Amino acid sequence: MGSAVITARATATFEPVGRSVAAARAFVRDTLQGWGFPDIIDDAVVLTSELVTNAVVHAGTSAEVLCVRTDAGVRIEVSDRYPERELPLQSPARQFGGIDREGGRGLMLCTALAARWGVEYGSTHKKVWFRLDLDDRPAGTRSAGPALPAAALPLADARVRVAVIQIDGTGHINAWNDDAEHLFGYTAEQVTGKPLADLAAWPHTPGTSTGIAEALRLSRWEGSYGIRGADGRVIPVYASHLRVRDTVGAPSTVCLLVRDAERAVLQSPPRAGGESGTDRSGSADPFEVFIGSPAPDDLDGLLQRTVERARDMLDGDSAYLLLATDDETELEVRASTGLPSARQRFARVPVEAGTGRYGSARMPSVHDDLNAVPGAVPLLTDTGMRSVVTVPLKVEGRLTGSLGVAAEAPHRYGNEEALRLQFAADRIALAVESARLGELERLRRGSLSFLVEASDLLAGTLDRDQTLALMAQMTVPTLATWCAVYTIADQSSEPELSYVLHEDEDLIDGLKALLVKVAPPDPVPTPGARPWPAPSEAAHKGALRTSLRTVGLAGDIEHSPGPGISLTTAAAVGGETVVLPLVARNRVIGMLTLGKPTDDHFRQEILELAEDLSRRAALALDNARLYSERTAISQSLQRSLLPPGLPDVPGVEVDVIYRAAGEGNEVGGDFYDLFPIRDGAYGFAIGDVCGTGPEAAAVTGLARHALRLLAREGFGGPAVLERLNAAILDEGARSRFLTLLYGELWPQEDGSALLKVVCAGHPLPLRLRQDGTVSTAADPQPLLGVMEDLELYEQTVTLNPGDVLLCVTDGVTERREGTRMLGDDGLADVLTTCTGLTAGAVSARILRAVERFAAEPASDDMAILAMRVPEALDH
Repeated sequence: MGSAVITARATATFEPVGRSVAAARAFVRDTLQGWGFPDIIDDAVVLTSELVTNAVVHAGTSAEVLCVRTDAGVRIEVSDRYPERELPLQSPARQFGGIDREGGRGLMLCTALAARWGVEYGSTHKKVWFRLDLDDRPAGTRSAGPALPAAALPLADARVRVAVIQIDGTGHINAWNDDAEHLFGYTAEQVTGKPLADLAAWPHTPGTSTGIAEALRLSRWEGSYGIRGADGRVIPVYASHLRVRDTVGAPSTVCLLVRDAERAVLQSPPRAGGESGTDRSGSADPFEVFIGSPAPDDLDGLLQRTVERARDMLDGDSAYLLLATDDETELEVRASTGLPSARQRFARVPVEAGTGRYGSARMPSVHDDLNAVPGAVPLLTDTGMRSVVTVPLKVEGRLTGSLGVAAEAPHRYGNEEALRLQFAADRIALAVESARLGELERLRRGSLSFLVEASDLLAGTLDRDQTLALMAQMTVPTLATWCAVYTIADQSSEPELSYVLHEDEDLIDGLKALLVKVAPPDPVPTPGARPWPAPSEAAHKGALRTSLRTVGLAGDIEHSPGPGISLTTAAAVGGETVVLPLVARNRVIGMLTLGKPTDDHFRQEILELAEDLSRRAALALDNARLYSERTAISQSLQRSLLPPGLPDVPGVEVDVIYRAAGEGNEVGGDFYDLFPIRDGAYGFAIGDVCGTGPEAAAVTGLARHALRLLAREGFGGPAVLERLNAAILDEGARSRFLTLLYGELWPQEDGSALLKVVCAGHPLPLRLRQDGTVSTAADPQPLLGVMEDLELYEQTVTLNPGDVLLCVTDGVTERREGTRMLGDDGLADVLTTCTGLTAGAVSARILRAVERFAAEPASDDMAILAMRVPEALDH
């Protein structure tokens, strides 16, 4: 310290606990206040806080703080006792990090704020010291400026007029001097008893968010605004307000005003920073040094630094910062220090919590003792904080957030601290708002992208179970830690737990077991997310039971109802839980439940995104339900059009393969049937209705039922088809062309089978003889549904043992691959390879050949009917 003379010394040791940082700040503040050095207290407290934090929090040792007063200033030393101190390599190029880095920030602050500083290392300790010099000014003066030439002095009128206005406790004017009358044109009689707010054009001071009424209640205020003169013009003034009280204790405010151009008469000069030291930058803004220079979009970093520096600036024990939601009706906790941050983060409070100044976040407020007004600041309930000061963050008059500093001792803060904190908030508000808007823009873009992707995924399926799975998988972990989907079958049904998902797969079973034993949420159609505390309460109670059983203290709890749940599951489920209704077509069809782990909250933006997702998911789920119902009806009707089963024909093997084109179709335009007509006689048919889909299926049903009815009435083949032709034509515009192969089968005693067939426009049946030759078994005749007068005839075919009769629809013969087509010849070639095969093996080989003929799936219905008379050896 050179030749400086030591005039006082103070020292204290602090234990390695977090509370020691606040105690060290208080020790330095009290010491310097007692020595009469108020101008350097803030810098000293900030630097001490950083260095003690490094010692007790990061190094984990006790910290010794030594304050030394000299005739030139103050030197403060902070020493730690790390037992395994490693001496650093000294290098002139050593860097302590940038202002944006957490590591090395204490030394960076020393560089910015201290006149001199240094670090001394020993084998078992490290000492960081800094020196703050006092301004060289005459004793007894608050500040002094250098002598200036006349040309550099500020301009003023020949006579400087200082308006002196006194305002009573209600904001009304009760004193008005001659200079005020000269400046503004009003006599004392004209303005006495009127509110100053009626004359003030507020505000003119850049960056201020304090109104005239609030400024008059502060203990001291200084700035510029306008006064509307008697001629209607606004006169810019610079004002200095001082709050006083008279001998009976009544408060009032004395206002000194000059023309704004003459502000030098009243304006207090900024506190001198002292002479620059070796590494000191005289142009550094102290609050900007506190905050650092985070990237504009680093909102969380900016907010966390703000609360830490605000706490240090007011020597508080905790601090917090809340940001306004888009509609400015609620504030959301975004950063805190000295508080259980996990529990407080993203918690929301209303902007207007009550009537009056202290119930709104839009104005500064000071609470001397929170024990006297329980619940006045809900965020501080059960935290041990007694006194608190809060100020708004405003940009262009619009509320952006709220900044608060709290202490464990009562009566710690007053208007002076509120003013200092408000100035700090005004300086950081624009940066906070800019970063907040940047974050909102990123969230909105991400939300839009998320919703677009979600809509695509939900629209890509009509399966109910897959829709439920997609809903849960899109929310976990993007929106929530866990998700449960409840569905409601109809208005008279209770909600049913349909799907459960947790980001940790090991916890899904425990979560499901818990939710099954909890009554489901009420199906309220009100839009938006609403809290549902039941899972959290059940999780905590279940975890308590498990803990008591573990230590053998359960007693009667062993027989109490309720789930036994692990502490891990309880922690994963025990946070905030919200329910969003799934409303489709004016009916609640389910609920989407989202949950967080213990002490965690949802952000407002996340809840809004979840609400958008729930609307899309509800419509997708309802569409899947309608599709499932209609598919079930369609399939039931289609199955009614198929034969109930193939009868056993004595002495004849029969096999059928049927493939309907189109997803979800069981019946198309192709059909088959085999049924008993009378003793020893069987009817068989295979046909193809023009087209596919429900219309073709309707004609299929007509044809199949008509064939059975007419055949059993004793009509022969030609008569059956002629009457069916008339029935199709009676359908009018709904009629369809129909190709049909109909026949009657009589097994013979000699082991052969006699067939009488009519081929009405259908692909001709093929007969495979035992020697491998293939030939057609009928002649072509006109198709049905075209002409009224048909003259059809039947042909007789005898199947000897080992012969096969193959009947197919054109979906087989017209199978295509580019310009190639299987055709009748191709089918015959395949059939020649089936000699000796059973009827089932023949139909399977035909189908395999058809499928392999082309790579693309079949686009037409297919039916294959194979009948074979077995040889004697087959029996």
